[in-house]
Amino acid sequence: PTAEANKFQAVVVEGAFTGEYLEVLAGQRGTSPGVLIVEAFALPDGRRILVERGFLAEADRDTARSVTTARVEGTLHWPDEADAFTPPPDPKSGLWFARDVPAMAAALGTEPTLIVARTPTGDGIAPVPVDTSAIANNHLGYAIQWFLLAASWAGMTVFLLWRIRARTH
Repeated sequence: PTAEANKFQAVVVEGAFTGEYLEVLAGQRGTSPGVLIVEAFALPDGRRILVERGFLAEADRDTARSVTTARVEGTLHWPDEADAFTPPPDPKSGLWFARDVPAMAAALGTEPTLIVARTPTGDGIAPVPVDTSAIANNHLGYAIQWFLLAASWAGMTVFLLWRIRARTH
């Protein structure tokens, strides 16, 4: 899958969590701070991908994660959160400050593919599914806006040409 062609595509995969995971600093409204758990997931064909299992409160970070087979229902996602102001991951605590799929894939030895789980995957980790309902779909509004902008520009250009012509005659 690719980011351009498959972003927000719903998927179902079967395989096994490997026990290798990364923690991404996160917060949830109405709860304490915590982390998002991004874990390596082995597919039956031998490939390994990333699965964002969900949110875990700070107090539960030391809870053991089981190595288990699972069926994950989720959404393909390539978040673009890291920028020049994002600190690098903390090697002492293993804490990441943004989801950087290529870097996380390199750290865990997986393909740079992330599935964000929509349903619980166990170990007390609460899924935080991708909410595509908040993605704006204002195509008609944009079309009207740009048409009116172009019409205004054309009108101002005609007015400017008319004034220039009036001054020269």
